[in-house]
Amino acid sequence: MSEPLILQPTLGADACVIWLHGLGADRYDFLPVAEALQSVLPTTRFVMPQAPTQAVTINGGWEMPSWYDILAMSPARAINNEQLEASSQQVIALIEAQRDSGIDPARIFLAGFSQGGAVVLHTAFLRWHGPLGGVLALSTYAPTFSDDLQLGADKTQLPVYCLHGTRDDVVLPAMGAAARDWLVKRGVAVDSQHYHMGHEVLPQEVRDIGTWLSAKLAP
Repeated sequence: MSEPLILQPTLGADACVIWLHGLGADRYDFLPVAEALQSVLPTTRFVMPQAPTQAVTINGGWEMPSWYDILAMSPARAINNEQLEASSQQVIALIEAQRDSGIDPARIFLAGFSQGGAVVLHTAFLRWHGPLGGVLALSTYAPTFSDDLQLGADKTQLPVYCLHGTRDDVVLPAMGAAARDWLVKRGVAVDSQHYHMGHEVLPQEVRDIGTWLSAKLAP
């Protein structure tokens, strides 16, 4: 397993964002975003893990960085759940490492783009037992959220920010809306924002994330 890329703050760290990249990308993908956000969050550490390189069925079996294999695109994403669980455990280990370094878990945020977002939603709501600061879900979906699942009262207090492009043809806006609606139906405090974009991240989106994180981390 590759070591995560860590962007240390200019001041002493009292908060952390663990940020997962998307399918086929790497741990450097969101470094420019982390650098931009750190300019308004000078005491926040950014931890960017690397997905393992493994075969992806829908891409002809080619090996690439992926948090889990995608077996089929429709009617719903069919995925390798064992690999998803392994990635989720990797995120939990990172949360624990930051907690053990002295960061209050209530000031640790999980962020993920596309496939990385699916992992952080799964981890935050279905696997991690303890406080968190919140979740940033960018252009993503939730393949493990099912109708029969309910959430404990502690999870309904976990803030979530869902951001998606109205022209996204990779993770359709309806898939993102389904994840958001699942959380809202269970009483989770969800903020959401849509942008006139495809499967990407825009500067305005980064600014909005900075504003949201600043508010959540305010004394």
